[in-house]
Amino acid sequence: MKGNPMEENTPVAANEMTVETEASLAKYLAATPTIESGHPEVAAFAARHAAGAGDPVEKAVRLYYAVRDGIRYNPYAFFLSVDGLKASQTLRAGQAWCVPKAILLAACCRAHGIPARLGYADIRNHLSTARMREAMRTDIFYWHGYTSLYLEGHWVRATPAFNIELCRKFNLLPLEFDGRADSLFHPFDAVGNRHMEYLHYRGEYADVPLDGLIATFRDLYPELWRTGEAGLGKDADFDRDVDAETTGAVAPGQKR
Repeated sequence: MKGNPMEENTPVAANEMTVETEASLAKYLAATPTIESGHPEVAAFAARHAAGAGDPVEKAVRLYYAVRDGIRYNPYAFFLSVDGLKASQTLRAGQAWCVPKAILLAACCRAHGIPARLGYADIRNHLSTARMREAMRTDIFYWHGYTSLYLEGHWVRATPAFNIELCRKFNLLPLEFDGRADSLFHPFDAVGNRHMEYLHYRGEYADVPLDGLIATFRDLYPELWRTGEAGLGKDADFDRDVDAETTGAVAPGQKR
């Protein structure tokens, strides 16, 4: 990412056990062009939702739910640029896909002195919409984003992507987070259908590896990349498409 004040943004294995020091954690506390932990709107949001929390774990849990449910998941709101991924932009929009939601959670945690890094994995998503499947030409979501937080001396993964309303529509098991155990997608939904498969972890970063995301999306999602910031069409409405597929018109994960 151009303009990144950090000297390096090398990935760390998601399951790598490391002994962290104040110096090694510094880059996971710094503000970046997208992880805007010092932005007034981000700081105010973080302060409001962590108010009254007694320790970093409780703060992280409150911030997780604020981002999970306060920002609607919308994969149609697809932007791969510094401006499009900014935490402040996600707050203003009130909706975002998994990567900017993870960025916002990282920014809120860094605002409270909680080290946070961005994690990525390739996943097979068995529940999608016909519009998404047509644009992506695959059921694999490359560079799915989550947030990794340093709490009580170890890194724990949190996935704030799917808001509670969406989970209810899709019959998904909501992802809970207690600040001590990893919060990752369930392999099955609430009625036993296949939901998510983690195929490959791409590591965890101090900042968005934007060049890597762009290269992959350009090569593996040519149709989606072609639409760019024009999105999936002016009439595209993710909630409406989800409603259509979950009310009997089309079963989730099935083609029209």
